Amino acid sequence: MHTPEPGTVEPAGCLDTGVTVKSGPVEAALGHRAIVLTLTNCGTAPRTLTGYPEVRLLDQEKRPMNVQVEHGSSYMAIDPGVAPQTIQPGGTLLSVVSWSNTVTVGSPEAGAYVTVAAAKGDPEQRITVDTDLGTTGKLTLTAWNPKLKN
Repeated sequence: MHTPEPGTVEPAGCLDTGVTVKSGPVEAALGHRAIVLTLTNCGTAPRTLTGYPEVRLLDQEKRPMNVQVEHGSSYMAIDPGVAPQTIQPGGTLLSVVSWSNTVTVGSPEAGAYVTVAAAKGDPEQRITVDTDLGTTGKLTLTAWNPKLKN
C-alpha cells in the first residue's frame, strides 16, 4: 500500500528548534519508491544545517525497525552532497528518502512511519508513510538542499 497523499506529522507544528518537517506522497517507479521531505524554518532566526536528516523507520506498533540507512544517490534521487545550508525564516530545504521494493529471500517488510530530525540531536517528528521495503532492509537519504538535483 502506498501513501496516496502526504503523511500525518506528529507532533505537528513548529518545534522548539524553529523547524518543522513534512513529506510528500510516495512516488513509485519500477520497484523503487521515494518521498520528498520538506524542512521549513518556522522560527524567527536563520538556521544552518549541514548534512543529512536523521531518519528512523517504525513498524505499525511504532517500534524501530532494523533498517540500514545510507547517505547518497539512489535510483530515485541524486545526492547533492554535504554543504552548509542556511535557511531564512519561511525558507525550506529538501531531502529525498528512497527505498526499493525488492523481494529476494525471506518475508517482505513494511514500515508504517518515518521519524525525521533536522540534524543529530534535534527532536523528531513522526510521519505516516507506508514503506514497502521488500527484503532490502535499506533506506537511502540525500543531503538537505534548497533544490532537488536532476
